[in-house]
Parts: sequence; structure tokens; C-alpha cells
Amino acid sequence: MELPFASATEQAQLLRSGEVSSEELVELYLERIARLDPTLNAYVTVRPEEALAEARALDETSGDEPFRGVPIAVKDLTATAGIRTTYSSRAFAHYVPDFDTAVVRRLKEAGFVILGKTNTPEFGTVAFTESDLNGATRNPWNTELTPGGSSGGAAAALAAGLTPVAHGSDGGGSIRIPASCCGVFGLKPSRGRVSAAPFPSLEGLSTPGPLSRTVEDSAALLDVLAGYEPGDPWWAPPPERPFAEWLKAPPRPLRVAVTTFPPIETPVDPECAAAVLEAGELLAGLGHHVTEATPAWREPDLFHTFVEVWQVGPALYPVEDLSLMTALNRGLVESARTSSAADYARAVARLHAVARRTVAFWREVDIVVTPTLALPPVPIGWQESVEGTVEQLLRNTVFTPFTAVANLTGLPAVSLPIHWSSVGVPIGVQAIGPPAGDALLLQLAAQVEAARPWADRRPPAW
Repeated sequence: MELPFASATEQAQLLRSGEVSSEELVELYLERIARLDPTLNAYVTVRPEEALAEARALDETSGDEPFRGVPIAVKDLTATAGIRTTYSSRAFAHYVPDFDTAVVRRLKEAGFVILGKTNTPEFGTVAFTESDLNGATRNPWNTELTPGGSSGGAAAALAAGLTPVAHGSDGGGSIRIPASCCGVFGLKPSRGRVSAAPFPSLEGLSTPGPLSRTVEDSAALLDVLAGYEPGDPWWAPPPERPFAEWLKAPPRPLRVAVTTFPPIETPVDPECAAAVLEAGELLAGLGHHVTEATPAWREPDLFHTFVEVWQVGPALYPVEDLSLMTALNRGLVESARTSSAADYARAVARLHAVARRTVAFWREVDIVVTPTLALPPVPIGWQESVEGTVEQLLRNTVFTPFTAVANLTGLPAVSLPIHWSSVGVPIGVQAIGPPAGDALLLQLAAQVEAARPWADRRPPAW
């Protein structure tokens, strides 16, 4: 077993058996971060002294927490008490919260030791992990390419063996996009499955979730993260048993629709389309009923309608001096401030109509399979090679036309790392499950993982 690449579940077992200590694991990852991260820039804050002290304290005491002593990385869009949280913005360069978000509290209660905070684009607005404050994160498979975003630092750290498992969040694909680019497994849970407390989740678009090398880790981490917090506006019904237990049996034969036609019309790279067709053949071979079919998710001017809602996100941050923001976010805030409440409400109503029409398709199928992305990982700086807020957001859409529909509808979705391009970079395949169907989706993912293993693949930067 390569200890840096052992799953979080495996490391928890090693810790319980006494074969390794938490201090040894933390030291292992701190050494790898010091040696490899200057090239990747996956972490924006590392806490060596604090993490080692916490690990030693856990080693010297006993407890039954499921991940007691296992290291983890937390995305820097998530507030952590006493740990710098920058949101990758110059406006928050020195911000240290005095509270934990609900998901961080749950991670600590599960026994995790936080190694540090991982890089994101400013406020997580775009699909490329590049910011004025924290710089660009590089893809471990090819350091000239993007790791995706907004959980790009998390996915890059995971792929390079700088953490055994990672926390992320997903408002338009921000877990699945970097999972695809970095060759790891990413799960966007159902709306209301994981609380965003104490902050609001803009129209329920965004949710915390796991990135991992194995499906088992994501299921186990979802068991840690999931659950209602007082005042949550959305709440998904809890599963009949823990998500990790659902993996013990394969799913029943499922009705699977395969499509390469995105909700927003844009070309799909032949390698991304080929990955989906191969996935369809694999699923058919596993006994599922596979057809080619597309939900009715096309809507005139869907891009601009989504932007009318999306632009409110960066405007919610309490920043008075907009010059501290990136040009793109500054443009979004200025646009949001000149839009009326009626404009916003009409855009939300149109998105709700698209969501209802789209979700109705799941009456006929159990799973929809698409490319995760329309393009393989693009070069760093690709988005900023065009000027203008709308133009840069269109760049995002050309890259990621398939992912936001799961956020719009609240459906669970995963990126499966089952394809690599002809030049050796990962290309993910997205599977979207039915309403509140996280357990079924994880069952299918585990079945695919067993048939087409990916966890032993190593990027050049490992």
C-alpha cells in the first residue's frame, strides 16, 4: 500500500489497528506538501504546527470517531475558526473567522485533522482556479493545464497525494469540473442533503460535498456531512441506512439515458463524446438498459437567465472597495446592483420552469449520463484570453455546459474518472441521479469503479 494514496477509509482502519499514528500521517502529508505544492499551488494556507499538535492529542487519547486522526483539506471558500479564509479575494487576504461552518464542525466531530485550505477562484465564481490573491493552481497531470474549479486546489491536492480526501463545494459544477480535470471522483449531493449553514445557498444552487479517490470514501464522507441544520430552507430525506452501506450491493438494473447534447448549445470535443459512448457500452455490459435520449433542458437564452441569478453571488460578499475584486466579479457585482428585484424574480421563475421540465425526464429513466465537460482540460489563462464579464462567463459555459443543470434541478451528480485522452489527461463522465437519489447514484458509481478501476493511476506530479 502506498500510504499517501491510501483512501481515508483505509487510513482510518490503520489508525484504529495501531499500524500508523495520526502524527505520522500528518507528517507524511506535510512533507509532500512542502516538496510538491510549490509547483502545484493547491494549498493557500497550511497549518503544520497546529495540525501536528491536534494529531498528537488524538494519538494520546481514545475515541470512536469514524475518521479519528485522518488528515483532510478544506476548500478556502469555507469559513474555519482560527484558520485564514480568503475566498481567494484580496478583500479577504487576512480574514480569520471566529466560527466554523456546519460542514467544518461535522468534519471535526468525525475526527478529521485539517491540513490546510485549498485554492479556488475568487468567490468560486468560475471554473478555473486562478486568482489575483492566490495565483493559479496547476493540474498534476500536466502543469500547463487548469485543474478546473472552483474546487481546483482540492482536486489537485487529492490527485497528487497531498491529502487522502478533500472537502469541496459545487454551485455550477465546482466539484465535478475539477474531478474531471484531475482524474478523481467527485460527488455533488442532492439539494438539501448537506447544509450550507450558517450561510444561504443562492437559490439552492450550491452545496458542500466530497472529492475522493474512491467511491467508498465519498459515501463515507457524505455520511459525515449530511444532515439538517436548524433553519435550513431545503432538506433532503435521510437514507434508510448509511450511504456507505449501500455500496455493499450493486444497484438493480437501471434505465440509463446517454446523451452528448448539452443544455446550452456548444460543440463537444470528440474525446469527451467518445468517453460517454464508452461509458454507455460499459453500463450495458453491466446489465443496465441503456438508450440514447436527452432531457428537454434546452431553453432560449438560458445562459443569460442563469447569469442574472449567478451574478448575485459575488454581490453578497461585504466588499465596499470593488477594486479589490477581479474584473469579472466586479462586473458581476455592478450588474447585480443595477438589476431590479423584479428582474431577479423573473430569472428565478424561468430557471424553475426549466428545472421542472428537466426533472420530469427522470420519470422515464433512473440515470442520465453525459460528458462532465465539453472540452479536455484547457491551458491556464484560457478564460482570461478574452476580455469582458459576459465573454469570460461564456468561456466557462463553452467548457462546462453539462454541469450546472444538476445545480439548477437539485439532482445529485457525480464525475467518474474512467477515461484518459490520447495525450494522457483525464476526461470525466457525468452521471446524474434522480431526485434525492444519492444512494442509487453511489451504488452505480461503485459498480463502475469495480469494473473500470481508477484509483491506482498516478499523475506525473505525484
